[in-house]
Amino acid sequence: MLLSLLVILFLGFITCQLFGYRLGGKGCCIITIWCVYLATLFSEMVFLNTFFFNKTYKLILGDWIVLDNTTIFWNFCFDNVTSSMLIVVTFISFFVHVYSSDYMSLDPHLPRFVSYLSLFTLFMLFLVTANNFLILFIGWEGVGLCSFLLINFWHTRIQANKAAIKAILFNRVGDFFLLFAMFILYYIFNSLDYDIIFSESACLTGTSLLLNDTTSINCIDLICFSLFIGAVGKSAQLGLHTWLPDAMEGPTPVSALIHAATMVTAGVFLLIRGSFLFEHSPNILFFISIVGALTAVFAATTGLFQNDIKRIIAYSTCSQLGYMVFACGLSNYQVGFFHLSNHAFFKALLFFRSGFYYSCYCR
Repeated sequence: MLLSLLVILFLGFITCQLFGYRLGGKGCCIITIWCVYLATLFSEMVFLNTFFFNKTYKLILGDWIVLDNTTIFWNFCFDNVTSSMLIVVTFISFFVHVYSSDYMSLDPHLPRFVSYLSLFTLFMLFLVTANNFLILFIGWEGVGLCSFLLINFWHTRIQANKAAIKAILFNRVGDFFLLFAMFILYYIFNSLDYDIIFSESACLTGTSLLLNDTTSINCIDLICFSLFIGAVGKSAQLGLHTWLPDAMEGPTPVSALIHAATMVTAGVFLLIRGSFLFEHSPNILFFISIVGALTAVFAATTGLFQNDIKRIIAYSTCSQLGYMVFACGLSNYQVGFFHLSNHAFFKALLFFRSGFYYSCYCR
């Protein structure tokens, strides 16, 4: 059942890619909707087992990278945080697939569109179920790639091209810092597994890296700062936020999926998942709370002066993400996660409503 979550979405994607021209738009929509629906049911089962029966599942598929003194496995973890994110991601993705079957029904490239949506959901599940930073990075890069493909879906529009390029370039900034943090973690722990790193995170408190003969930097501060900048790029915090309003050039179902349950919440999820590291770095926690608070105020104020309904909702997303990051900076990760889950559903409904407005009055 655990592996089926990933396999069934991949089958939906590959079926639409290979046989979309034979199945047509309606057939591909039926297949992908059923695939995501089954993934939603499996997510509910995992959620019930982890919360009400207090179970945690670890799934190891085998070796991936074998070096002289370390081995990186294909391993996945299904705990309380993961199961809660699975509910959010699969539910919102299911609604977006159903909504897309009507909203995009007149588009001749509908099979390609719904296959990208399924791939987007698949990579997000990789991100939230990973039990090491390398598998998380696969999902991290995967949702970035899918966002580029979906924002640029109407590729004949020059503004869509510009918005997609801007999104992927801004996210590359955050990806660089995430990779940098992964390199440091591997250098220190000789592993990228969550279990090893988080259990030994307290050892980093008094550890410093020498930059030269006279200058050193605290390891835990450097790692947490790099992880946070990675989250800033993905969750559109102040400084790397401008790609998110421009991403409205894509179809409305894409906006709902990116803003509600997948890409922009990945940064907040990284902060929550890495809380074992951040709790040993009070300086970075203070910095996180400042950036989150500034983002919340700045984005909300900017949204007041927008005229386009989708850009208003986009700046609202930036503001709400600022609240989530602010809560994480105050070490209230449960509050940030609660708002993440709550925000996913109401923001998806707002985008669905804005898409109805566009289809009725702007076509």
